[in-house]
Amino acid sequence: MDKFLAKHSVFTVNELDGFLLQRGTTKISARNSVLRHHKGAGRIKLIRRGLYAAIPVGLNPDTYQVDPYLIASKLKPDAVLAYHTALEFHGNAYSVYSRFTYTSSERSSPLKYQSGEYLRVPVPTAFRKKSPDSAGVKTIIRSGGSVQVTNLERTLVDVLHRPELSGSWEEIWRSLGSVEYFDTGQVIKYTQVLKNATTAAKVGFFLDQHRDALLLDNSYLTPLRRLVPKQPHYLERGNRKDCKLIKDWNLMVPNKILDRDWEEPS
Repeated sequence: MDKFLAKHSVFTVNELDGFLLQRGTTKISARNSVLRHHKGAGRIKLIRRGLYAAIPVGLNPDTYQVDPYLIASKLKPDAVLAYHTALEFHGNAYSVYSRFTYTSSERSSPLKYQSGEYLRVPVPTAFRKKSPDSAGVKTIIRSGGSVQVTNLERTLVDVLHRPELSGSWEEIWRSLGSVEYFDTGQVIKYTQVLKNATTAAKVGFFLDQHRDALLLDNSYLTPLRRLVPKQPHYLERGNRKDCKLIKDWNLMVPNKILDRDWEEPS
């Protein structure tokens, strides 16, 4: 069991059942006995029904802080860290949030545990039947567990597709702007998969605004220009004041974003 706990900082009962099965144990009563024993010994703690955290030897289970990314990654079998949580995981978020967002095709009630809140978001329909690799999902080993997370290119598209999941536009612009390199071809591919004209315009506008920093030639953006809406769409839903039409993208952009009001005057 010590070997199992060393490799599973956060684990489900199904994972434990698989481990016990390899050792010839198939009875649920035996599994429950193992859980009771190690919980009593302070080696594991319950996160929610069917989900446990391993406690390193010598640490207090009452005060031990469980890795929130591992928790989010285990809340559903197909859980993928996404949106602002993916930006944080990759080290590109401007701010640190206590809300952890993951996608899953299965319903899951929100969870509050320790200092974090965990929110499940449905997998975008366009990505549901795609393999993890073609959907821009990476598997990364992290402190005794594996985490599935959207790559930076998919994250860029996701965040602009559903900005309400990633905070203010200042947070979004500063976070995405901290990324030193995007594979533009991959960004375009994920944008095309969504088949959403407004999202295509937002992605194109963002890349256009950061063309120098990302060393992008104008020709790179041509595929996105073919996807823009025929009529002007608003970048910020519900805000139709103080906007300017960016003709290249047929996008009404708030002046606060164009002027980057959050930046200090030079």
